[in-house]
Amino acid sequence: MPIPEANLYPDFNTIRLSHVCLNVKDLTASKTFYTQILGLQITDETDQHVYLRAMEERGHHCIILQKSQKAGTVDVLGFKTFDEADLDRAEAYFSAKGQPTSWVQRAYQGRTLLTTDNMGVPLEFYHKMDRLEPIHQKYALYRGVKPLRIDHFNCFSPDVDASVAFYNDIGFRVTEYTEDADSGKLWAAWMHRKGGVHDMAFTNGRGPRLHHVAFWVPTPLNIIDLLDLMATTGYVGNIERGPGRHGISNAFFLYVLDPDGHRIEIYCSDYQTVDPDLEPIKWDLKDPQRQTLWGAAAPKSWFEHGSEFASVAPREAQLAATPIIAP
Repeated sequence: MPIPEANLYPDFNTIRLSHVCLNVKDLTASKTFYTQILGLQITDETDQHVYLRAMEERGHHCIILQKSQKAGTVDVLGFKTFDEADLDRAEAYFSAKGQPTSWVQRAYQGRTLLTTDNMGVPLEFYHKMDRLEPIHQKYALYRGVKPLRIDHFNCFSPDVDASVAFYNDIGFRVTEYTEDADSGKLWAAWMHRKGGVHDMAFTNGRGPRLHHVAFWVPTPLNIIDLLDLMATTGYVGNIERGPGRHGISNAFFLYVLDPDGHRIEIYCSDYQTVDPDLEPIKWDLKDPQRQTLWGAAAPKSWFEHGSEFASVAPREAQLAATPIIAP
């Protein structure tokens, strides 16, 4: 199925992805991992939550760690709109599509709309979040992998064509995609709002589930530093895949797992996509350079492991095609 024509004038204007709330078992263990290993900054904490931001971010948080009996699951994915009126337009849009909508209270955020996408992924949209002082030049605070900002989400979808159609309709544009040659259906797709390769990506698989959250870092050397740090602080078993360079996006990458199994990608060196007429790049599912430009296949866990959303039961993928998998 061909990718849809980009909708340049959606019903409401989403600027970018913003934040994610991860359910965890042990706040202390998770806080240690995200602050001492990854290097995020604490902006507030209670006995139930830890709020974190990366070094370039002025918004109050990009990660919320939430103590929960449903540890290892995801509560919600957050997105920022261009203005307040976009929230009302978003409510009208999702209601017209038959998606549930409600206005919810969120700490450090203004008016927040809670809804779901067509696969049941819980989404929240807001415009105002508490703004904090800049810290990107406070170099004494930099530690771990020195994360600058949250970059993207990747989700398993049981029907990538349907997911792409839904997000395309709300203004997300496809930058790259993988097509299964036999069926002509999409196996994966990368979609953006902010002018990078993706804010949201979809991978064929049992879903909906969160495949990973990614953070942008300054250079590939930061990833090497993180590997050395994890290997000598008891986290060597949390290194899942990489380092390497993706064929898709051209980005340098590393995938690691947090104490609850949430997958985190460390990411840099992709390219700009702001032109509205930029043509998407097509990849064949069996191209060995699709996953990794250097030809190394991803491990089996990368195609099977993901974090379920706490509020929705995943279902099996409609497409049975598989990529190249490392032995």
